[in-house]
Parts: sequence; structure tokens; C-alpha cells
Amino acid sequence: MIYDVIVIGSGLGGLICARQLAKEGRSVLVLERQSQPGGCLQSYRRGRFDFDTGLHYVGGLAEGQALHEAFEQLGLLRLPWVRLDVDGFDRVTIGRQTFPLCEGFDHFASTLGDYFPGERDGLRKYVDTLRYLPPMEEAAGVNAYDWLTALIHDPLLVNVLSATAMKMELRRASLPLFNFAHSMSSYIQSSWRLRGGGNMIVESLVNDIKSYGGEVICRSEVKELVEQCGRIVSAKCPNGKSYEGKIFISDVHPQLTLGWVKESYKLKSLFRRRVNGLENTFGMFTASLVLKPNTLPYFNHNKYVFRKANVWTFHEEIGGVGGVMVSCRVPEQGNYAQQIDLLTPMPWALCKYWEETVVGRRGEIYELQKERMADECIRLAEKVIPGLGDMVEKRYTSTPLTWRDYTLSPCGSAFGIRKDCRQPMLTMLSPKTPIPNLFLTGQSLVLHGLEGVTMTAFKTLESLEFKA
Repeated sequence: MIYDVIVIGSGLGGLICARQLAKEGRSVLVLERQSQPGGCLQSYRRGRFDFDTGLHYVGGLAEGQALHEAFEQLGLLRLPWVRLDVDGFDRVTIGRQTFPLCEGFDHFASTLGDYFPGERDGLRKYVDTLRYLPPMEEAAGVNAYDWLTALIHDPLLVNVLSATAMKMELRRASLPLFNFAHSMSSYIQSSWRLRGGGNMIVESLVNDIKSYGGEVICRSEVKELVEQCGRIVSAKCPNGKSYEGKIFISDVHPQLTLGWVKESYKLKSLFRRRVNGLENTFGMFTASLVLKPNTLPYFNHNKYVFRKANVWTFHEEIGGVGGVMVSCRVPEQGNYAQQIDLLTPMPWALCKYWEETVVGRRGEIYELQKERMADECIRLAEKVIPGLGDMVEKRYTSTPLTWRDYTLSPCGSAFGIRKDCRQPMLTMLSPKTPIPNLFLTGQSLVLHGLEGVTMTAFKTLESLEFKA
């Protein structure tokens, strides 16, 4: 069989593309190297608990907001979404001070204005930019840090406004305003958690793909894309199977995707060098905690805790965990939290010694390093949850090495290719490649995160051209 479309990788972007194309009546095949689909959205099970890998909350799901229409098209609004606290969906603690980030642009600016009365004018301009997001051609070449510090003069407020961007990567010299603004905007519109795991999104999309006649095959790692006459004709797997298609969409990191094309007169060495030379964002360390029963009441917001007012640089400094995101999973029943995730950036330098190893065979020193980092994350989180360490029944940890092994992302990068305002057109990739029937999707292209990947997937779909 020759498929209309073969999608490689079953992350959110790949599944969205596959679902929409299958719904249009195209013959669609999704190939996934892991034993289950989902990419960064997949969950894993330990004992009686499921743990998320990438999804912790999402913004802009209310009617008329950033993701509402897309999720309605995708059938994802039917999932059990729980709206976070309007008067503080995120709480930022720096040193001994805590600041609530509120839903609604005016509410957001007004509340922080009460803490920083001399910055009310700057806060209004800040939220106006996030309310009316500037187009990429205007904002991709603007330095986010320079823009922010030109508006806001109090260094503490600059850090407060930037704190939740831990879920991307803050770089003073290079982060584009376009990416910074998009990352912040939708959460201020409205913020939501799932009552359940990210696998609910995966299952919904996969079930739709199959109901529309598409196929999803796991344990099918692609090792080569075969080109003939300037077009990709098949995807080859190590087990000897080969799948033929008319159009190919890769939801795998672009640097890996180009490596599958062994010989090509369309894919020039200059393009390969350009993409392979791009830097990747850092990875994340996660400590997933199972709490003793009835020890911590559920809190319907996220907590961001920093040791010092150095939000833009703490991940570059040596000397222990300097910032942590605390995300509480919605309990299945009752009012007490059962699971909490602690996340902090982890440079690849801390993992490099073990880069040639595999899961479960990295040795005692690696395990001790993970335990040390988990201890540090817990101690920092205890600034806002006193006694958290005594509440923990079990804990599980993961590093960028874990992320790399499951998603193939180079150096365990959590957010894909790093965007650079100094070279926006170089670091913002198009869904199209020099090979006319090979397309890209996913967070390495323009925007990361659930919103960014969703928007990118629809851009990828718009780029496709089907021949009669």
C-alpha cells in the first residue's frame, strides 16, 4: 500500500497532523519508535500512579482565546479540564516574597500594580503587548530582555514577570520577544489542568485517527528515508519493513530527520550544516513525588520558587538548584494532593559523563546525583510548602538523559532548537524542507509548548500540497 501521508513520531504535532488528514479522508500511517504513542505527552506508571512527562498545564482554552478553536476542532475540549485559580494561577516566590499572577490581562496588571505602584504604566504596556501579540516578522528580531527592561525599571518585577518562563528557556542575549510573549500570553487569558494524565490527549487523538481509518504502529523506529528522483518514497525500519508514501511529515527533531536522508540531490550540504549547527535548549530535571495520604491539601495553582532574584541567569550558575516549579496534580478524589512534580533546568554538562549509557545502567554515581538534586528541589519547595520532605512516600526522578532516550531529542533538550533574536530567520524553521514532499512539525520550528506545537501543526497542514 502507498499511503497518502506517513507521519513519523507520535508527539502532539504528529498526532494533530495525522488526525486532521485522516478526517479529510487521506490514508494516513503514524510510525512511533516507542511502545506507546505520545512523545512528550506520554505518561508512565509506577505502582498505582500515572506520571506525566511534559504536560503540566495549558493556557487559553476558554471561548475566544488562543487554543479554544483548535482544541474544539480536535475534540479535546471534551476532556476533563480544571481551571486554575483566577486570583493566582501561578504564584512566584523570590527570596521571602510571593506574588500572584492573576487571570485576565487587566486583573494581572492591576494586582501586580498593587505590589509595584510605581510600575503601573509599564505593566499596562506589558499586558497590552501580550493581549495584542505582535506578528513574527515584527517581534522575532526583538530581544525580549531588552524590551522588558525598557518597560519595567524595578529589577524584582522584571524577575517576577519572567519567572514562569522556566517552562521555556530564558537567554538575555538571544530570546526573541515573539517567543517570550506567546509563552506568557495564553496563560494569563486562562490556565487549565487535566483531571488525569496527558495520555488522555494522546488517547483521544489516536482514537480519532483510527476511527477515521488511519493507522498507528508503535515499535517502528525509522532509520532511513529513501529518496528517488528528488522525492521521499519510503520510510525504512531496522526490522526490514519499509512503508511507502506520497507525503512524509516528521515530528522528530529536525537534526535527526535530516540524518535519515542518506543521499539526496535536493538536500544540499549547506542546508544540512545550517540545521545541524543550531543550538538546542536545555533539558529538565524532574522529581515526581507520591505523598502520604491526607498530608497536603490540594492547591489549584503552580508555585515557582527562586532562591534569589536571578530568574534570567539561575540555570547558568553553578552551586545547587536555584529555582523550581511545583505542579500539583488534580486529585482523583478528595481534597488532598496525592502527587506533585518538581521541575528545574539541568544543563547537559551534568549528564555528559553518562551520555553513552542506557536507562537502568548508569551506575551509582548517577543515581546519587539524581537523589542530591531531588533533595535540593524539595528543600527549595519547602519555602512555600513547609515540611514537604516529611510528606513524601515515594519519589521518582528523571534527567535530560531520560528525556533523550525516550524522545531522541539531542542532549535531552526540553524545548527543541533555541530561537535567537539576532538570527531569527536562521533559527525559526519552516515546515517545508528542500525535498518537496518532506515536511516538519513540532516545537523546534517556531514555538514550543502545547500551544506552540498545536499552532505549528496547523501551519504544517497548510503547507501540504496534494497532487490529484
